[in-house]
Amino acid sequence: MSLRYLQGNQSGSPQRDRRLLVRHLSGRGITDLRVLDVMGRIPRHLFVANPLWEAAYADHPLPIDEGQTISQPFIVALMTQALNLQKTDRVLEIGTGSGYQTAVLAELADEVYTIERFRTLADKAQQLLDSAGYHHIFFRVEDGTLGWPERAPFDKIIATAACPQIPATLLGQLREEGRLVIPVGNRHVQSLLLVHKEKDGRVRSEELCACSFLPLIGKEGWPEREFSSN
Repeated sequence: MSLRYLQGNQSGSPQRDRRLLVRHLSGRGITDLRVLDVMGRIPRHLFVANPLWEAAYADHPLPIDEGQTISQPFIVALMTQALNLQKTDRVLEIGTGSGYQTAVLAELADEVYTIERFRTLADKAQQLLDSAGYHHIFFRVEDGTLGWPERAPFDKIIATAACPQIPATLLGQLREEGRLVIPVGNRHVQSLLLVHKEKDGRVRSEELCACSFLPLIGKEGWPEREFSSN
């Protein structure tokens, strides 16, 4: 499945820009050929407003509705690569946002469950992804820090917003030998962590890079009142 047919009769520029992006990502250390292939095919410009199309393949985040952002391509690629997705995986995504990361996951995994706090974002992403033929993506508007208990356990979990600590509920919904990628830190600077859940349930983590994500609002994330007051 892919979004290729939504591109219509566009010029060759987006395809060229994606090729240049893939070359750039490879130069920055992205080595998973599956991730590079997917990001070379998915039209990122369709996930942002038309005035931003020319910047869609630059390696930086872009604004979307509700004061949120679409992550920079390098971060999308790094997080996806760290998950080491298998085709049979059941994946939980915390923070649907524009739906771009969701599409990347859906190209590489069997089932994707994605949770978004803002209904406007969830509805827009679902409309785009449904129209592209992604019938193995399931959407929910809810507190992402609480996960999706009735669909757990998940092989892989990815959070696209930052928490002050790793939510215990998400760890509980990760199967043994599963992987969780999440930014953890303060409101402005975080460490992007790859968390491994061992066979005996023990957890170990490694830092992938420093990063700066918007906060994950929820019961096991940042309190909404604290976020709104600043």
